[in-house]
Amino acid sequence: MKKLIPAAVATALLLTACGNGNYASTQIPAKPEPAPTTAAPPVVADCQGVNPLASFKPDGPLPAPGQMPAGSFMEKIQKRGRLIAGVSADSYNLGYRDPITGQIQGFDIDMIYAVADAIFGEPLPGEPHQVELRVISSPDRIPALRDTKNPVDIVARNMTINCARWKQIAFSAEYYRSGQKTLVQRDSKAEDADDLSGQTICAPAGSTSLENLKKRNPKINPVTADTDTGCLVLFQQGKAQGISGDDTVLAGDVAQDPYAKVLPERFSEEPYGLGIALTNPDFVKFVNGVLEKIKANGEWKASYDRWLAPALGRAPAPPVPIYGRPVPPQ
Repeated sequence: MKKLIPAAVATALLLTACGNGNYASTQIPAKPEPAPTTAAPPVVADCQGVNPLASFKPDGPLPAPGQMPAGSFMEKIQKRGRLIAGVSADSYNLGYRDPITGQIQGFDIDMIYAVADAIFGEPLPGEPHQVELRVISSPDRIPALRDTKNPVDIVARNMTINCARWKQIAFSAEYYRSGQKTLVQRDSKAEDADDLSGQTICAPAGSTSLENLKKRNPKINPVTADTDTGCLVLFQQGKAQGISGDDTVLAGDVAQDPYAKVLPERFSEEPYGLGIALTNPDFVKFVNGVLEKIKANGEWKASYDRWLAPALGRAPAPPVPIYGRPVPPQ
């Protein structure tokens, strides 16, 4: 049985805390193949005749920071003084708590900061972004938006856009295209999921990864954990022979565990969207305008280069937004 890697333990102990603030630089081992340089093709599926990746088209140019339209959800956030976001604290390089600084940081967190800065303006050097980061688990992503007493405004937690979720929440346009792979022990002879029959493989509860894994090989014994780190702990304790999930998350796991490797087989497309309540289509349109801006001005690529390029190779073209979804009656 392998020993737990201290970094994973440190992260696991800090899962329930919240925080915000500036980044601390993080280095992870360099990895392999360059990413494709063109945007991935759209996911084709039927959501009652609407492409699942189709979101609400922005009404026009973004309003100036601090000047949100009267009566809009953005004005409500502006008056409150902070954006409330549901995020991960254990998805290494996407949204995770640095064990040294205590700050939550990563690619998903950069998306949240871009939205907050579009509402409030960029913070002065040394000052925090006007954001409250609430750490939530994978199963809590949708409930956190639908909570009638204390909801979050937005969720950035490597959440896949799909038809079933559109019935409960709204999504921004796609901001990143991931795909599902499987992590195993470095000395494993497995080459793909067909070789894992009879083995126990962990996937986060409430994620699309669990269902994809069952479809890919029904002979695998699936086990769940509430968080990505929970799966990593089960793997390191020998209670699971592997982990299946988004390649972005597994790349972070490998950076924390030298005894692990990721199999090359990619058996799903996972288009990430920022989750927003269906009752706030004006905010969805605003967020889509922010995503268009950061994809065009280089901020999206700079974030990718900082957090994901060392593990996944050079940045692909940002996903092209798809619009045309009718706004539901309010």
